[in-house]
Amino acid sequence: MTANDNRRILAYLREHTEDMVEDLKRLIALESPTTNKAAVDALGAALAAELRRLGAAVEVIPKDAVGDVLQARWNAGEGGIVIMSHMDTVWDVGTVAGRPTRVDGDRLYGVGAMDMKGGIVIALWALRALRQLDLFPAQPITYQLNSDEETGSRHSAAEIESEALAHNVVFVTEPPQDGAYKTQRKGVSQYTITATGRAAHSGADHENGVNAIEEIAHQVIAVEAMTDYNIGTTANVGVISGGTRPNVVPAEARVEINVRAWTKVNQAVIHERMMSLKAVHPEADIVVEGGVGVPPMERTPEIAALFKRAQALAAEMGVTLEEGRTGGGSDGNKTAALGVPTLDGMGMVGEGGHAVTEYGEISSLPERAAIMAAMLRERL
Repeated sequence: MTANDNRRILAYLREHTEDMVEDLKRLIALESPTTNKAAVDALGAALAAELRRLGAAVEVIPKDAVGDVLQARWNAGEGGIVIMSHMDTVWDVGTVAGRPTRVDGDRLYGVGAMDMKGGIVIALWALRALRQLDLFPAQPITYQLNSDEETGSRHSAAEIESEALAHNVVFVTEPPQDGAYKTQRKGVSQYTITATGRAAHSGADHENGVNAIEEIAHQVIAVEAMTDYNIGTTANVGVISGGTRPNVVPAEARVEINVRAWTKVNQAVIHERMMSLKAVHPEADIVVEGGVGVPPMERTPEIAALFKRAQALAAEMGVTLEEGRTGGGSDGNKTAALGVPTLDGMGMVGEGGHAVTEYGEISSLPERAAIMAAMLRERL
């Protein structure tokens, strides 16, 4: 693929920026909270129709508890590239009515604009540009859209993993990190600690009680001490509960913990430390439950090379592309953990994900779609 082809793609997409904006507005209007299967499926039906117009063979994989998964294929076969997006958002149906989509300069404010309906628009227009300019590659391309990423992709994990393993590389259209493609993400582990003591009257029999809240307080201090900013590992006690009444020595207390780590090694080390916790009070008991939920997306040489190629193609078009990392997880964690080179953050530049201030930068739509289109023509 020549640099001139890349510039043609970018020029075509910039000419159609307003069309991209209108498409984004339409997708935002099709509200799709994870917990509303009918709403997500309505969005999926609209996207399936669009993918068929782009020449894809579309498969709808039914799901009972969440929206159906879409898989669109061009040039079916071994290897090639799989693009991954999610259709679900964190916003309930009716949110758009109270917070209508609006444009202010280069910013489009809207429900799920950046996370990640803008990413879907980028993928669709990358594919459309290749079609319209007669530059569509011969290699296999699959576009998978799942329906429950915002709750951990539990129902679509099998499809995500099978498609990743069937392709050479994965592109994920999550928003970038301050404009930078993501080549590294922290892994996530979840734990609960339950402390059991012995109830007693706080006035008449206090000395015979074993205070579970006191015990859990010792465990909170021990867990928080596991945080090590030098290696980027954090252990956060986010929820605490216990006791019944102020005049009763509490017999039970509980905490919920979120752990983040950049590497599998560090994730395993803190897991061992969590599972090795012991009660401090000789008559108290603790139970530690949980473990690794999402493995880290580690920056492997293959992922680094994938980014460098995208950066070089962007430079040919006069677009600056930087590399970044984030403590948040995505479907890219799952695919990278399988050993499949994964490039994440290929979606719409913006800020305020999951917040009422969410916006996407309109100028990023044609630029990021052009980079994706150029990458789709690479033999990776």
